[in-house]
Amino acid sequence: MQKKILVTGGCGFIGSHTIALLIEKGYDVVSLDNFSNSHKEALKGLEKLTGRTIANLEVNLCDRLETMKAITEAAPFDAVIHFAAYKSVGESMAKPFMYYQNNIPSVINIAEAAVRNGIQHFIFSSSCTVYGDAEVIPVTENTPIGNALSPYGLTKITAEAQLTDVNKRYKWFKPTFLRYFNPAGAHESALIGEASRRPSTNLVPIICEVVAGKREKLAVFGDDYQTRDGSCIRDYVHVMDLAEAHISALELSLIQESKTDIESFNLGIGEGVSVLEAISAFEQVTGKKVNYAIGEKRPGDVAAIFADYSKAAKVLNWKPKRTIEDIMETAWKWEQVRW
Repeated sequence: MQKKILVTGGCGFIGSHTIALLIEKGYDVVSLDNFSNSHKEALKGLEKLTGRTIANLEVNLCDRLETMKAITEAAPFDAVIHFAAYKSVGESMAKPFMYYQNNIPSVINIAEAAVRNGIQHFIFSSSCTVYGDAEVIPVTENTPIGNALSPYGLTKITAEAQLTDVNKRYKWFKPTFLRYFNPAGAHESALIGEASRRPSTNLVPIICEVVAGKREKLAVFGDDYQTRDGSCIRDYVHVMDLAEAHISALELSLIQESKTDIESFNLGIGEGVSVLEAISAFEQVTGKKVNYAIGEKRPGDVAAIFADYSKAAKVLNWKPKRTIEDIMETAWKWEQVRW
């Protein structure tokens, strides 16, 4: 029987790419997105890509009653994949209360709706920011969490704690935490990609916007970190590799229905790329020069972080296939045709 999956934030960056793959794999998918930080064009792109009409619930997840009503009416569902959240570290430093008021209630409400409707499987979009400034890298799932350097990171730590507590109260409720590092790139078709309503704060789309003439230059936040070239080091993972990881985590949860242990997985490529190296990779792939300038360090940024994804490789049989060059190539292709 075809499994029915609810994807919150389904028209956002990672959500849209995951929906595309879910449909390709034969799942029945319902999106939930109020377009507060996404575009209806993403839904159109998805429908063109998949050849399907995709149902979308235009719901404010911070409204408990609205959330409960919409999900109850659309139920039953076999699983929820919860992406919907504000996601910028820098913006969260400037507007912490906006992040607290959006990211935390939305998790509570979607979790309650899942429990009330008997939805056992809950895949949660977490983040490497839960690790803070880790003393040892690469980070594993056993690296201590709780020392968030940003309000965004704190909302992810809080959400994991809340979902863990729900699991204690309702033993059958089964959350899985996917802690990803720096999602980037776009679908190879260039029909969907990263397109937030807010100004981009992630490195790869900013590089593309600079080269496309939408920005004057890229600010490199600091060149005196204790790294090989002085710039921050991150683990850039292609969005389609992440989508594949979500399918693997979902399928594992569905298969192991009687097992209700909470699982956490790091999702990255397992090696760090510095900001300056990322710029160089873009230039090599596209033949375009990136106009950049060194600026001040940005509050909330750690010097370096990258993943040990060996648990995901072993348990989920997942391994990232795409490189930083693939990320840059697909991101630039998307930038040239995006809405």
